[in-house]
Amino acid sequence: MVVEKVILAYSGGLDTSCILKWLLEQRYEVICVLADVGQQENFEAARQKALKIGAKEVIVADIKQQFAEQYIWPAIQMGLIYEERYLLGTSLARPCISVALIEAARRHGAKYLAHGATGKGNDQVRFELCAYALQPDLKIIAPWRDVEFCRRFQGRQDLIAYAQLHGIEVTAKPATPWSTDANMLHISYESGVLEDPNTVAPSSLYELTLDPFTQAPKTPHRVCVHFEHGLPTRVADLATSRVYSTPLEMLKYLNELGGSYGIGRIDIVENRYVGLKSRGVYETPAGTILYAAHQDLEVFALDREVLRTKQLLRDRMSDYVYNGYWFSPEALYVRRCIQLAQQQVTGEVTMELAPGYCRAIARKAADAVAALYNQQLVSMDVHGGYVPQDAGGFIAINAVRVREHVRAFGPYQSDQN
Repeated sequence: MVVEKVILAYSGGLDTSCILKWLLEQRYEVICVLADVGQQENFEAARQKALKIGAKEVIVADIKQQFAEQYIWPAIQMGLIYEERYLLGTSLARPCISVALIEAARRHGAKYLAHGATGKGNDQVRFELCAYALQPDLKIIAPWRDVEFCRRFQGRQDLIAYAQLHGIEVTAKPATPWSTDANMLHISYESGVLEDPNTVAPSSLYELTLDPFTQAPKTPHRVCVHFEHGLPTRVADLATSRVYSTPLEMLKYLNELGGSYGIGRIDIVENRYVGLKSRGVYETPAGTILYAAHQDLEVFALDREVLRTKQLLRDRMSDYVYNGYWFSPEALYVRRCIQLAQQQVTGEVTMELAPGYCRAIARKAADAVAALYNQQLVSMDVHGGYVPQDAGGFIAINAVRVREHVRAFGPYQSDQN
C-alpha cells in the first residue's frame, strides 16, 4: 500500500502535536514544517519533540526576513487595521507561512497539507485559500473538521488528556488553557478563560509588554521614524542617537522599547470571517508605534481626497488580509492602488512613548518645497497668497442646498426644543 505524504503546519504546541500523532494513526507519512516568523521558541526542542512523536522529517523554515519585508512592511505602508483596532499580526503571518508549506510540498512531492486550525476560526480559511492560490491541486486535511476527530476530541481538555496518554509534552495546563500565537509583530491570546468576554485577562498572560500602570518607566522616551514612499527606512533613538535601519532591527528595538512602556495592548471582541464573534487579547508594541507614525505622516503628506480614497481602500484591504485573500486579484489590485498613493509619503515623524500609549509630536517632509503643507499659506500672520474675501463666495455656494432645505421644509429645530 502506498503511504501518502502529508505536510503538517507544525507549531510544537498542543493542537499540532496531537494532530501529528493522530495523522500517524491514520497511516500517513508526516513531514512537519515549523515556521520561524520571529516567535521566541526553542526550535530545536520542537523539532526533537516532533521526531519523538514520529514525524518523518521536521523542516525549520527561517522566514523572518521574508515576513518582515514582504508582509509586515507592506501592511505598515498600507496602514492596515481591522475593525479600527487589530493590526493583523496573525493574519499577515499566514500567507508567509503558506509559501513555506507549499515549497515543502513541492520539494517532497506531497499531495496533502494538514493544519491544526479550528473549524470555528479564521486560520482554516487563510491557510486553505493561500494554499489553493499557490497550488490549486493540493488536498487539505483539516482534523478539526473531520467527523471522527471531532467525535473523539471536543476541545483542548480532550487534547491535553490525549497528549498525557501518549507521553506528549505540552505547555497548556487545565488551569490555564488559553491558546497563544506569536510572531515578530505580535502575540495573540484566545480560548480558555478568555472565551468569557466579561472575564478580565489574567495579568500573568502578557509576555511582550509590561503593565503600563505599575511597571512602565515614568519618563517619556522619543524616537524618530523615517519613511520612504510609506515604508519605514530607519528608526533613531533620540536619547542615545542609535539608529536601526533594517526591518528586523527596527521591529526588535521597537518591540523591546514599546513593550517596556506597555504600548500595544488591546483586548477586543472581533468579527471572524466565518460569522462568529470572538474575544482576543493582543500585544503589538512595534506595530502600534509604526502605525501611528505612518498615519501621522500620511495625513501630513497626502492630498485630502487622495487620503479619503486611500482610507476606503485600506479598509477593504484589511478585510482581504484578515479573511485570507492576500493572494487574490482584488488584493493585488488594491495594494497597487495604495502604493501609488504612498509615493509622496516620505519624511520623518518624532514619536513620544509614554506608559500605555504613543503619539506623534513632530513631523517633517523629506522635501519641504515639494510638500503639500505650506507654512506661509496657512500662517495667521501673513495672507501668503490666500484671499480671505474668496471664502464668502465659497460659503454662499455651499449654503445653497441648506437654504433650499429650509425653504422646502422649514428651519431646523434645536433638539432641546
